[in-house]
Amino acid sequence: MIQKIHHLSIAVRSLEDALRFYRDTLGLPVHKLATQEDQGVKAALLTIGQDEIELLEPLGPDTAVGRFLERRGEGLHHICLQTDDIDRDLAELKAKGVEFIDQEPRQGLAGRICFLHPRSTGGVLVELAQPQE
Repeated sequence: MIQKIHHLSIAVRSLEDALRFYRDTLGLPVHKLATQEDQGVKAALLTIGQDEIELLEPLGPDTAVGRFLERRGEGLHHICLQTDDIDRDLAELKAKGVEFIDQEPRQGLAGRICFLHPRSTGGVLVELAQPQE
């Protein structure tokens, strides 16, 4: 079951520049910082209350986030919804005809993740995440 918004993700050209604003100016603590080679990004999760903001810097122009930045510039990249059972929710969404970018969950910064295709979500890139302890 979808439980809440887990995080909002922002595509940035420079993670360090973005951290100077979100971490240093706004005072948001960095919860996680990692390079996700398989996703082609350097990422940071910052805590804001019970939610998070994710900053994504592409590892190169030929990555998904690199292409996003080229087309749209910096800004909101996707919304992530938290689930308590990603496998069950994916099966239910597939049965309802939702189109996926990821056919199976994979490991991501927020836990086990899967992206839904914007064609099925009104033009918004939606990520489902099942956090892991």
